Amino acid sequence: MHELYPFARPFLFALDAETAHDVAFAALDRLARARIVRAPHLAQSPVTVMGLGFPNRVGLAAGLDKNAAHLDALAAFGFGFIEVGTVTPRAQPGNPRPRMFRLPKAHAIVNRLGFNNGGVQALVDNVARARYRGILGINIGRNFDTPNERAADDYVACLRAVYAYAHYVTVNISSPNTKGLRDLQAGDALPALLEALKHEQETLAQAHGRYVPLAIKIAPDLTDDAVRGVARMLVERRMDAVIATNTTLSRDKVSGSAHADEAGGLSGPPLFERSTAVVRVLADALDGALPIIGVGGIDSGDAARAKLAAGASLVQLYTGLIYRGPGLVAECVRATAPPTPVAARKP
Repeated sequence: MHELYPFARPFLFALDAETAHDVAFAALDRLARARIVRAPHLAQSPVTVMGLGFPNRVGLAAGLDKNAAHLDALAAFGFGFIEVGTVTPRAQPGNPRPRMFRLPKAHAIVNRLGFNNGGVQALVDNVARARYRGILGINIGRNFDTPNERAADDYVACLRAVYAYAHYVTVNISSPNTKGLRDLQAGDALPALLEALKHEQETLAQAHGRYVPLAIKIAPDLTDDAVRGVARMLVERRMDAVIATNTTLSRDKVSGSAHADEAGGLSGPPLFERSTAVVRVLADALDGALPIIGVGGIDSGDAARAKLAAGASLVQLYTGLIYRGPGLVAECVRATAPPTPVAARKP
């Protein structure tokens, strides 16, 4: 499968970006159902983060499989973990098409999808049907028409619905494509939301006899001071991890490119420098209090290694997969594995 992607990419890139996504997954799903595709053989490099044992440090970022409809196909890529969503309590269509644009020279994507998903019940039904048994993160958000004053109700409802199915839950308060969502990162809104989520997490842990960690996904467009403020709040409210970062509204790195002026979040290598800087600021502010999952612009093993060097414990891929294909996963797994110790020579 990995070897075929360079041949399939020209065909996929001739299609609208969202259509190409649907076509690619339709083919992958058929291969997965027939059990034709299998995960590549990769040397395991287990690591414990959030109290969970990951077979390797490389995961799939949320957004590629919003409804957890393709878990068995994605399992064949060799990920150490998969994150699905963002899912909302009620199904919603997202923003009008076209809403996803490639910037091929920059290996980047602009999207304004807007949490298009089938609703939380459809997602958990898909998870229950899947054969995948690896580490699963479920990314939750609020519906587009829920005001921020009631956002906690949506997040709590999603947390209740997915708790039994997730190894960890990500709280998305950083997408730029749902009006007002990023306001939840600031002021009194963040502590109130985190307090509601922590209370519900503790209640659910007692009811299920199992603790499911909470990770908070933040934006790259926060100032460094704001990032430090978020870090303090996450520690105070006893969150379990932070994911840095979501897509960016900045176009500094792609100014003048076709589609650069489209509304939405930019992902890919133009995001790498800022998202990695946010990881670095978080690592300094947290000083080991919480693990960091680094995401944004990883398109090579070297880039994945740089996220770890900045302070991340795990990394996630998305846009790099669109341009490089499944072989990127194996490259990043190898790059982020600890060096093999040299056997001591016998005298």
